[in-house]
Amino acid sequence: MSAEAGPATAGARDGAVRRVRLPADRRTPAAARAVVRSVLTESHLDELANEALLLTTELTTNAVEHARTELDIEVVADEIGLTVTVSDFAPGSGDELTVGDRNDSTEINEVSVRGRGLLLVDHFASRWGTTYLPTGKGVWFRLDRPGAGPPSSGTIGESTPANAGPRTSTDGSAPSASAMSELMQTAPDLYGDDPLPDFATSLLSRVAEMVGAAGGTIRLDRGDGQGSQVLARFGRPPRPGSDLLRVPLTVHRPYAGELELDAAPSAYAQPLAVLTAERLSLHLENDRLRRADVRRQVWLTFLAEASELLAQSLDVDLTMALVPQLVVPRLGQWCAVHTADEWGRLRLAAASHADESMLPQLHKVLAETGPDSIQARLREASRSAAQIPLGGPMEGFAVPLIARGQRLGTLAVGRHQRHRHDPDEVAVLEDVARRAALAIENARIHAERRRVAQTLQQSLLPPVLPLVDGIGFAAEYVPTGDDAEVGGDFYDVVPLPDGRWLVVIGDVSGKGVQAAAVTGLVRDVIRVLVGDGKPLPEALARLNETLVERGGGRYCTLALAAVGREGDQLDVSLHLAGHDRPVLLAAAGGAGFVGTGGTALGLLDTITSPTAEITLAPGDSLIFYTDGVTERRRGRELFGTDRLRDAAAPLAGYSADVVAARLRAAAINFSVEPPRDDIAVLVLRNDAT
Repeated sequence: MSAEAGPATAGARDGAVRRVRLPADRRTPAAARAVVRSVLTESHLDELANEALLLTTELTTNAVEHARTELDIEVVADEIGLTVTVSDFAPGSGDELTVGDRNDSTEINEVSVRGRGLLLVDHFASRWGTTYLPTGKGVWFRLDRPGAGPPSSGTIGESTPANAGPRTSTDGSAPSASAMSELMQTAPDLYGDDPLPDFATSLLSRVAEMVGAAGGTIRLDRGDGQGSQVLARFGRPPRPGSDLLRVPLTVHRPYAGELELDAAPSAYAQPLAVLTAERLSLHLENDRLRRADVRRQVWLTFLAEASELLAQSLDVDLTMALVPQLVVPRLGQWCAVHTADEWGRLRLAAASHADESMLPQLHKVLAETGPDSIQARLREASRSAAQIPLGGPMEGFAVPLIARGQRLGTLAVGRHQRHRHDPDEVAVLEDVARRAALAIENARIHAERRRVAQTLQQSLLPPVLPLVDGIGFAAEYVPTGDDAEVGGDFYDVVPLPDGRWLVVIGDVSGKGVQAAAVTGLVRDVIRVLVGDGKPLPEALARLNETLVERGGGRYCTLALAAVGREGDQLDVSLHLAGHDRPVLLAAAGGAGFVGTGGTALGLLDTITSPTAEITLAPGDSLIFYTDGVTERRRGRELFGTDRLRDAAAPLAGYSADVVAARLRAAAINFSVEPPRDDIAVLVLRNDAT
């Protein structure tokens, strides 16, 4: 039928009338149902409740979703029925809601395309129509008691069509209001682990029973490589040659699916199947979004763990070997890391495959050359700094490794056996490549710093100690736990012009390049001064002046010992400038500290460095050390000078090499932590027999 004018309500004087304005809110349908229910109860029209509440829900929901304006709800009841009008304030053309005759299946299908609410209204209402006003439009429906005639004149008024009367379907399979209500109210179990299969089965069975279908199937492909799977099934499988009713599910990629019914053609089969598919699609879309959100959270956790693992390694080779282990098999069937040299040539650094027996073949394919080889594609990815697809037997793609603008190489990843990489996986792999490149670059920088530090540290220490008849020299040096830092500890053995030997051990405050520069200065100044024959007190005073003039806040502690032979004894002139006293280890047993403390260099304009004369009998040793030994820490406990003396006492009679090595081991084994400061031990022994 054509769109009808709205019903007049002047004839409802003997019935109930309710008018209410409601906002465009998701709670509006419930509020409208409450108004209709109160009128039904007051007018004793409870037998119309199912149809009235269903149609009210559909019209108000449709208006809220599409008009998005306030709604006027008018409910008029009389002795034989009920009229409900839902009006909105959205401008629109009258042609938009023109509907056809109820029993014309073509027109009904047209209505179903425009809105399921009008389809239900056309099916259940005794009469219905639309009203167009300058302020908007309204849709109304009339429900009469079963077997009741038309209302008295004026109830519907001039808008009542000529063929007004109770609406009944000529289609024997037309669904009932209760069946439609159950179909629309079916919802997934909010607390189920996987509620969709049960929900889909319930929807399918209800719609199949409503349209008299012999069977039905809902298939869903989640795009996870499993292909199309049966989500729900009802009745028997379709007979060969059956003309099945198929409705695609309106879901976003990568989801795809279809509802299939083995149903005889009818006016309502197609619209109800579409309605069911739309209801299911809504929840499938929620499932897709939920799974995508969970997956993104998993990827974020994976990236955080990958970053932590990569950050723990500062070894270049170990870092590059770790990257394929992170990727395979979670993000690909295989993975290879290539590094680029300064001329852009690629070298395979690490590779992994989910099937270890395939590793030889992977290495062979990666080593092949030629315009169509994977090697050529990898070079292209490295040059262009862009993602490049890989073809051939090892299908996948390559991502350049770039850190701080430097092209380090490529990360190649093979596709999964069952499916291609989806956009989320590609994005994660690109992120892994960025993090891996940064970790590799950091490891390279650290390796370079370590190499520079070791080279600089070696330049501050004598490569070997001199071999002197009757005098044993031995030293042990352990740098700080950070092998990329240069320490301030040093030692040296220098020949004096008068034939004696000068033993030097010192400690410059701080670490790093600045401390190393001061250490080199102290070492060179001492060599120059004593080489010119300056007495040790004068040499210390000149060195102090140099450090004070230089400034910079660096100071130095020194222990200097001039050693000369007198018969089978060694005469030692000991000068301490703020340094710890050495330990005298007697050949006969026993150990004690000797010397008198003095002023550290570089702090004051004048210093004091008292001279202590010491005699070493054959087998006696003099042990020098830095504060890295005594301040070795285990929790709150220090190794200390007393523990050093006690550790040296049992070593009486041993060679200088053994004494130095044993004391180094004692200090290192005191704590499981890496040294916080350099450890230096220098032993002077009288080897006369």
